[in-house]
Amino acid sequence: MTIEIPAASAGTAAVGDAPADIRADTSPDTPPWAARKLLRAARAGTLASSMQGQPFASLVTPATAPDLAVLLLLSDLSEHTRHLRADPRCSVLVCGTAEGANPQTAPRVTVTGLAEAVKDAVLTARYLALHPYAALYAGFGDFGLWRIRPLNGLFVGGFARAARLRAADLAPDPAAVAAIAAAEADIIAHCNADHPDAMSAIAGSSGAWQLVAVDVDGCDLAQDERVVRVAWSAPVSDTGDVRRELIRLARAGRASAEQPAITTPQPFASPQGAGNLPDARQRTPAPQE
Repeated sequence: MTIEIPAASAGTAAVGDAPADIRADTSPDTPPWAARKLLRAARAGTLASSMQGQPFASLVTPATAPDLAVLLLLSDLSEHTRHLRADPRCSVLVCGTAEGANPQTAPRVTVTGLAEAVKDAVLTARYLALHPYAALYAGFGDFGLWRIRPLNGLFVGGFARAARLRAADLAPDPAAVAAIAAAEADIIAHCNADHPDAMSAIAGSSGAWQLVAVDVDGCDLAQDERVVRVAWSAPVSDTGDVRRELIRLARAGRASAEQPAITTPQPFASPQGAGNLPDARQRTPAPQE
């Protein structure tokens, strides 16, 4: 399966002749979509487990399966792992970035579910693609993969903006999940082999960026141990949607890279002091957009 991403034309930020329906999504995020994007992008979070009724919170490094199940790589020596074996009921909290100094302006989502230890080579590979540093200890005998299927959730979009979510609200379309998962390996191989410049544009940074994961909600790119998450404008259903989103993102990344830096001229003072500063009308005006 081939997904062609047209190269940028010389002297322009456009990506070939992109279809007319590729446009930025400026509509406000619904709580389920915002929650899904937060979960997909999270690289750290808080796991709440319990032992004989006593709550216990732990720092964890989550990833998500194609169906949005939360994946954790846990050691059997950890307190929270022993808790989950005794009582699989748990919750995971992940947070976005606060708008200002008040942490309560940060979007966040808490999902509750049942944790289970799984032996799945595909899910383990996905976890390590999103947390490549974990390869150093993933093979240790005491480490194993755990999966938490969301049963309920609470999304808080900022101060005094909350929405309760059911499992059906969070779950992506199963047919779409299966379609993208079946094509994921081919999409990754093709994009990395034939479109490395587009991958760098989408990542928003120069260097050898590699596409490492694709799902219905977005994609992940890695450069060494640095991994960035890029969301689609909306959930996708098939490879045609993925192609359109990759073209849109590459075009936007190239356009952003070609924007000239805006600099503000600094007033200059002569050695004779402020009395010799030029009149404001003589100063070079700032460049206009």
